[in-house]
Amino acid sequence: MTAYNKDGINTDITKLRNTAQCIIPEKRVPTTQQGYDIYPAFKIKGTIHHDFNSLAKWITDQKKDVVIDGYSGVYWDQFISKLDQHLTANGQKVNWIAIDAALKPAIVIDEMIQDHLRQHDPVFGKQYQGQLKDFFDSGKLDFIGQGIHQEFTIFYGCGAALAKPDAKLIYIDVPKNEIQFRSRAGLLFNLGAANFSDPKTQYKRFYFIDWPVLNKHKQQLLARIDIIIDEQRVTEISWISGQDLRTALNEMSKHAFRARPWFEPGVWGGQWIKNNIGGLNQEVVNYAWSFELITPENGIILENEGSMLEVSFDLLLFHNNKAILGKAAERFGYNFPIRFDFLDTMDGGKLSLQCHPSVAYTKEHFGEDFTQDETYYILDHQKDAKVYLGFQENIDREEFKQVIEDSFKHQIPVVVEDYVQTFKSKKHDLFLIPNGTVHSSGKNNLVLEISATPYIFTFKMYDWLRPDLNGKPRPLNIERAFANLNFERKGKTVLDTLIAKQTVMEQGTDWQLINLATHPDHFYAVQRFEFDTVIKAATNGQCHILSLVEGDCIIVKTGELELEIHYAETLIIPADAIRYELINQSKNRAKVIAAFVKEECC
Repeated sequence: MTAYNKDGINTDITKLRNTAQCIIPEKRVPTTQQGYDIYPAFKIKGTIHHDFNSLAKWITDQKKDVVIDGYSGVYWDQFISKLDQHLTANGQKVNWIAIDAALKPAIVIDEMIQDHLRQHDPVFGKQYQGQLKDFFDSGKLDFIGQGIHQEFTIFYGCGAALAKPDAKLIYIDVPKNEIQFRSRAGLLFNLGAANFSDPKTQYKRFYFIDWPVLNKHKQQLLARIDIIIDEQRVTEISWISGQDLRTALNEMSKHAFRARPWFEPGVWGGQWIKNNIGGLNQEVVNYAWSFELITPENGIILENEGSMLEVSFDLLLFHNNKAILGKAAERFGYNFPIRFDFLDTMDGGKLSLQCHPSVAYTKEHFGEDFTQDETYYILDHQKDAKVYLGFQENIDREEFKQVIEDSFKHQIPVVVEDYVQTFKSKKHDLFLIPNGTVHSSGKNNLVLEISATPYIFTFKMYDWLRPDLNGKPRPLNIERAFANLNFERKGKTVLDTLIAKQTVMEQGTDWQLINLATHPDHFYAVQRFEFDTVIKAATNGQCHILSLVEGDCIIVKTGELELEIHYAETLIIPADAIRYELINQSKNRAKVIAAFVKEECC
């Protein structure tokens, strides 16, 4: 039964999100379980509060107007209703003003962004380069902000700070995965939209329109935030002072930490994640992805005395991108350059046959500054596993295109191996997938995908004639793919240039450092630490992204802080950590993969 409060507001969290995934608890649950932690947290000194009453008391103590701004996906009705109850109980009457009243008409906003949404394309648009204020009527903003209010007034909604830049500022954050779960529940509007959209259409507008402008707005507000709230549990908020948040970001910028991963099923998904990572819902059909470090969608968890609060990863970059990225900050700005994620096809299916766009194509068509150059690191596999990579020597471009188009039009199976090479996958292999390369993972692989951060620009040519998990056709991108495919990556060239050569760079009595040579198109390097006891490393002014790819457990030491890392967990070493130690806690040799921006690519 759906739960409603006295004002008729839906307060049943199970009805407010459409997912089988558990929501992060407000407090860490004690467990004897060893291994991968799905809720990794950075310990802080600041107090994390968990109730509306303490927030209401803070607001009541203010002697000036307050604004409550926030990200897309906030359930504003539920939040304001709950907060107003506690303010009233504290004897504080509030004049609530919704900033949505100052938005431009939806038809005007739709016209403003239509060239960026490209309605003919169900998946791709072009990133909007404007600001959040573009969505508002400046006259209405001024009228609302400068109005004379006899009562204590709170302005609220996405962009509320635009109306009262000198007011006390509360900011509400919502993790990107929760925004998508709420979208799938059919309860969210896009920024300035008049109507609901289906989740895929809504996500496209989130990605290319809403999130870019809201990210800029959040960056502009960070230094003056008085309170930040994690609203993902809706009626059970967590909050921390802005000063404690910024202090925590300072500490994280000097020490090893993990992002909070999240997990999704998919049509080709497998069983490795489900069988090996504790704490996940076992009722789902599979897990295709683990979003280990896809920073546009990951959060970071702060913890104090077991209390937890999640904020978006990008706050670290907005606060001090040079501390995190070091030399690479000048090139990448507030964009984190490298991502790690898992593709699980163990006892699952094959990925679609696909490629990624060139840098020039990406900039022209999508408004992104760099493209989706990838690698596949084989973390685990079964004996029949293989990777599809590059064309056969005798590839004929027009013949291949005709076969792919006929398959799409008439549902004709394609013998992919007639056109694309396959290679047996072995543990610790690294397959190189620079943009324009035809590729796919076969079934029975656990791939650690080490890649440039852009993560949605996959052009599918052939998807084995299968629907998605909802029984609907998966969109293909044949024309875009053929505008980007590199047909010179064929035959022996693939073996020579797209499978990483692994060489020993340095070694000691019980350790060695292996270089896994990447392609010239890759702006990042990949190396592997192999050690029995302890190995020491330096960041050399770069951010290092690491994953334990062999061994049960290691300790990562940065300064005086120690972080326990288990098999398959991903972590970040900021440039300002300067030096770090990896201490093996396993009986056998530990192996840790590391990626960072090449010196010449900064």
